[in-house]
Amino acid sequence: MDTMLKDPNPCRVIGVLDDGAASLSPTALAYIRNADVIIGGARTLALFERECKPGAVRHDLTKRLKEVPEWVRAARNDHLACVVLATGDPLCHGIAPYLAQHLCVDALDILPNLSTLQLACARVGLAWQDARIVSVHARDAGEWTCGSTPGHGLYGLAQALRRESRLLVLTSPDNSPDRIARLLLAEGLGDDFHMAVAENLLQPEERVLADLDPHDAATMRFADLNVVLLWRVTAAPRPVRFGLMDSAYAQRQPEKGLITKQEVRAVSLARLQLRQDSLVWDIGAGSGSVGLEAARLCPDGHVWAIEKNELDYAIAGQNHAAFGVSNYSLHHGKAPEGLDAWPDPDAVFIGGSGGELAGLIATILGRLRPDGSLVMNFVTLENLATATATLQAMENVSWDVLQLQAARSKPILHMHRMAAENPVWIVCARKNGGEQ
Repeated sequence: MDTMLKDPNPCRVIGVLDDGAASLSPTALAYIRNADVIIGGARTLALFERECKPGAVRHDLTKRLKEVPEWVRAARNDHLACVVLATGDPLCHGIAPYLAQHLCVDALDILPNLSTLQLACARVGLAWQDARIVSVHARDAGEWTCGSTPGHGLYGLAQALRRESRLLVLTSPDNSPDRIARLLLAEGLGDDFHMAVAENLLQPEERVLADLDPHDAATMRFADLNVVLLWRVTAAPRPVRFGLMDSAYAQRQPEKGLITKQEVRAVSLARLQLRQDSLVWDIGAGSGSVGLEAARLCPDGHVWAIEKNELDYAIAGQNHAAFGVSNYSLHHGKAPEGLDAWPDPDAVFIGGSGGELAGLIATILGRLRPDGSLVMNFVTLENLATATATLQAMENVSWDVLQLQAARSKPILHMHRMAAENPVWIVCARKNGGEQ
């Protein structure tokens, strides 16, 4: 049997808590007391100042994370004993994975401690084996608003709230419990979750607020050092993901019809070849039906939608509010204006072009990611002709046209007849070179 050779002088990555030496094992404490080089945040270094031996070099990693691997390398090259002080479990949203990326894994010896999340769950009595851990510690992107894009610091939490029943949240002074509560309210989830906030764990001023209503928490203030627990108190919805009835959507009244009908919608979504993490553009969103179903089909992706008609834009926004998705951004405007600010898509649906069809097709095919799909719906011969002529003139593009005409049964006296819907042409295009 092969045996791994241990590094004779590894960097010790030690999980510590705010009660200092009290929660450390004798081994971990001995490593700190004998270290020649000690690396940690300013607060952690101050906490263990009395444990450091005289002459030990201390590095404050606050806002200097990128320098830590070099400090470790330098210490090891000089055969000095080096420790990195990390909060709780260094492998749970901690510094250890970062160091493993930049140093040889064998150069590290990790001594974990309890996570602050475990402590908070213990204080509240909340089982955490099936909980989802989310960190909002890294960046401040301001208050959450419906339709925020993946660059927002609370985006991952917003998506997890739609899927999970229990969440453990590592916060920051900016992304605080009250801001998280306001996210819940903005997404219409204020009555679906309760929250607990554990402040200053293992310190004399420790406080645990065990059963907070998000409506109350949204206006409260909390200590900077805290973690948040969220648990669902209403049954999670089990929405239909694909093939919703047309009646599930708000539509223009009294004139109906500005919606991609169920049969056409189903085929168009199938031809988009969506994946779980697809980035999707919906151009000419109308009532929002295609983009909103795409958002449900791509829970780890995002949909950017644009609609130029003010009334239809309002209706799509109404449908967005009713749909319970947090990975959908709706814009009022006329494509291609504003598309430069959107990331390159995996899939694009065109339901309306506002007279800019030829240029729009060229722009989209220039931006599509490898293996991406462009799907267009037309009901007029003129738009069909423009699309096919544009695609015909382009190099390295594969495309096809499908005519779809559905007929639905309708009552006539005590019997039923078939009433034909308008025919729709579905034009699909892909850049050559990817998988077919």
